[in-house]
Amino acid sequence: MGSVRYNPAMVGPSLKTWRVGINAHLLSREASYRSAGIHGYILNLLRCLPAVPEAADLQYIAFVGQGQLESGERLRVARSAWPTQRPAVRVLWEQLALPWYRLDLLHGLGFVNPLLARCPSVVTVYDLSYLHYPRALPASRRLYLHLFTRASCRRARRIIAISESTRRDLVKQWGLSPGKIGVARPGVGEHFRPLPPAQVVEFRARRGLPDRFILHVGTLQPRKNLVRLVQAFEKLVSAGESITLVLAGDKGWMCAELLAEIERLKLTVDVLQPGFVPEEELPFWYNAAAVVAYPSLYEGFGLPVVEAMACGTPVVASNVSAMPEAAGYGERRAALLVDPADTDAMADALHEALTKDILREELRVKGFQQAATLTWFNTAADTVANYRLAMGAP
Repeated sequence: MGSVRYNPAMVGPSLKTWRVGINAHLLSREASYRSAGIHGYILNLLRCLPAVPEAADLQYIAFVGQGQLESGERLRVARSAWPTQRPAVRVLWEQLALPWYRLDLLHGLGFVNPLLARCPSVVTVYDLSYLHYPRALPASRRLYLHLFTRASCRRARRIIAISESTRRDLVKQWGLSPGKIGVARPGVGEHFRPLPPAQVVEFRARRGLPDRFILHVGTLQPRKNLVRLVQAFEKLVSAGESITLVLAGDKGWMCAELLAEIERLKLTVDVLQPGFVPEEELPFWYNAAAVVAYPSLYEGFGLPVVEAMACGTPVVASNVSAMPEAAGYGERRAALLVDPADTDAMADALHEALTKDILREELRVKGFQQAATLTWFNTAADTVANYRLAMGAP
């Protein structure tokens, strides 16, 4: 079935199903570094929701702008006639038009719901980085998120966080009841897997990559802690390690300090910056890397940690916010975790992950096990469980 254009009258009352409206307008944004994480979460969730067997009585209506989504038997796509690719228009649409649709439940997949919603609501919050790192966003966007996200969370029947770390952050920042907040962690796509060695060799040659390199995936911005990663990398190079550092991601805000540090340490040849990497190419980068480094100061989850594990690549990550959750707890921990402020510890962990074969194999095996627990189907099933709690449905 192709996509259809809806008006409120088309979503009439039904005695057989629960009508769940899902505001997925962030899919209308360009799939670039600015929206790749949220874009991927929304797209994969919507693709899996109809497959959850416990939700046979739910009919989903996904409200989108120009997102890559088509209608199916239980997921109907409602494309807005408003030009919601413009942020100001999208905000007006969700606050003024969305409340008029007849729904049993409304799910906002982008931090916010209409303040005048006329049915029970659920809202998904990915992180509170705009509070912890306010300069990463324009003042208007920051004000919008600050006012509407908190109000949406207080009005919602259920809040869905993408990690226990984000859940704790919501409780700490706004005093929300922990019992009101569920968790639906992101999943790992099946295309993140070990690739045939010949394909990896061909990819390295095509991209001009060395045989051994440390990889970081993510926007180049202060929250990613890349200045310290470069400093830790320099310690490896100074100790005689033959290795390259690849920082794969677009330049975000305040990159000048990072670029200046690379220049100061005379690492311009040793640090490669290939720019933004599209999702379909990411498995090749993970497979080609010797180690993946993810030393962020704050993350809502840290999906690159698990994507790298699914590809069989050892990971060194921060021991703060959601990264320990992504890496796995206790005996299942599948990454080396370090204090992100300690460049010596970071350098030591990278050296161990590069040189200790027994450790590398242990991380590889545990990485496969941890990644296997995180699927998009599980994300969808956890989301449905929160729908039922919000509606009081059996």
